[in-house]
Amino acid sequence: MEIKTKDFFTFYASDCRKRHFHRRSKNKILGFVIQLEIFIKGKWYPIVRYDTSHKFAHCDILSWKGKKEKLAIPTLDFNDALFYGDNDLSQNWEIYRENFLKGVKENEK
Repeated sequence: MEIKTKDFFTFYASDCRKRHFHRRSKNKILGFVIQLEIFIKGKWYPIVRYDTSHKFAHCDILSWKGKKEKLAIPTLDFNDALFYGDNDLSQNWEIYRENFLKGVKENEK
């Protein structure tokens, strides 16, 4: 069984990017991480992460303070979960970015 990997970034703005990594065998996704990241004070921080760690697909929404909200993805199939997460970040990155930045600003008061 040949396993292929794909790993790349998609920049939405100079301070916001999506990190995409997945492993597959033929057309079956074996595992993935798709993470929205923001560049603040010289460092990249995760905002939202879809992944298959813990052997199931899920979403983590992270805060500036380090809190992590874990959400279920409405499918257990890794192919569907990868598409769902990738699509969500592509369509909603500005909202996730804005919400994260609100937390940054609140902590600077």
